[in-house]
Amino acid sequence: MKRAFSGVQPSGVLHLGNYFGAIKRFTDFQDEYDCYYCIVDLHAITVYQDPKELPRLINDTALYYLAAGLDPEKSTLFVQSDVPCHAELSWMLECVATFGELSRMTQFKEKSKGNESFSSGLFTYPVLMAADILLYDADVVPVGEDQKQHVELCRNVAQRFNSRYGETFKIPEAIIPKFGARIKSLQDPEKKMSKSDPNPLGYISLSDSKDEIVNKVRRAVTDSGREIVYSPEDKPAIANLITIYSLCTGLEFSEIEREFEGRGYADFKQALADAIIEALAPIHEKYRRYAESGMVATILKQGAAKANEVSSQVLKRAKQRMGLSLLADPVGRKLR
Repeated sequence: MKRAFSGVQPSGVLHLGNYFGAIKRFTDFQDEYDCYYCIVDLHAITVYQDPKELPRLINDTALYYLAAGLDPEKSTLFVQSDVPCHAELSWMLECVATFGELSRMTQFKEKSKGNESFSSGLFTYPVLMAADILLYDADVVPVGEDQKQHVELCRNVAQRFNSRYGETFKIPEAIIPKFGARIKSLQDPEKKMSKSDPNPLGYISLSDSKDEIVNKVRRAVTDSGREIVYSPEDKPAIANLITIYSLCTGLEFSEIEREFEGRGYADFKQALADAIIEALAPIHEKYRRYAESGMVATILKQGAAKANEVSSQVLKRAKQRMGLSLLADPVGRKLR
C-alpha cells in the first residue's frame, strides 16, 4: 500500500475547518493507504504553550481523531515528541534548506506580522514539517490549501538532499480537496476559520453545544440581498455558509440553491445550524465513549512504538548519506 502522512497541532480548540479540511479526510484514506497521523506538539510550542494545559490538549486532539472515525487498527496515531527522529532529521534538513526559501513562507509572514519578537522555531517549523513527512516515506500528504506551500518546500528540500547526497527520500505529493479545504470565518469571510481567532463567534468548535452552534450560525455575517446562491466573488459570506452546508449534508451547491430558492437567510441559517448539529452528533458520542474507555494512552503508546520503528530506519539512511555517526538511533537501539 502507498503511505499517507499528516498531522494536526494540539494548540487550541478544534473547529469545523480542522474537521472537514483535515481530520475527517484522514479517515477517508485509511482503507486505501498505510496511514501515519501525528499530533504535532513540537509544532505547537513554536508559540508559548502552558505546560500544564498542553497534555490535555494533546489528549483531546487524539480523542477527536478517534471520534472522527480514525481506526487505530488501520492507521498509526502517535504524538510527535514521542518519536525523537523528528527533531533530529529536522536539524539535518535545516542544514539543507535555505534562509531565503524559509523567509518566503506565507504562514510565517502572517504569524510574525506585527510582532517585534518571535521564536526561531516559528521561522524554521516548515523544515520540521518536512522531516515529519519524509521520515515515513510518505507518498501523499492530505492537507488544507494553506499547507500547500509547506509541502512544496518539503519536496524541494528532499530533492536537494537527494541531489547532494544520493537517493534518500521519497518525494511526496500534496492532496488538497477541491472545495472546503479552507472554510472561512463566520465573522470575516476574507479570513480562514481559525482556532486562534480572538472572536469565538468566528468559528464553530467541535465541542460546541447545540445552543452555541445555533447562536454562532444565527450571528454569522451575510452579504447584501437575500438570495442563497454560491458566488464566492459577489457573495463570499453566503458562499462560505453554503460550503459548510454542503460538507455537512453531502448536497451539491446547485441542489442547495434549489432547496432555498425564494427563501431568505433566516431559513437557510436555521437549516445550516441543524445540519451542523446532526453532523457533529456522532462525533460527540464517540468522543464521550473513547474518553470514558481510557484507551487513548495505550493507542498513542502503540502508535509511537510503530512510528519509532519506521522512522529510525529512514533516519539511518539519511545519516549514512550525510556521513554522520550510526552508533545508535534516537531510541537507543544499535543500528549496526
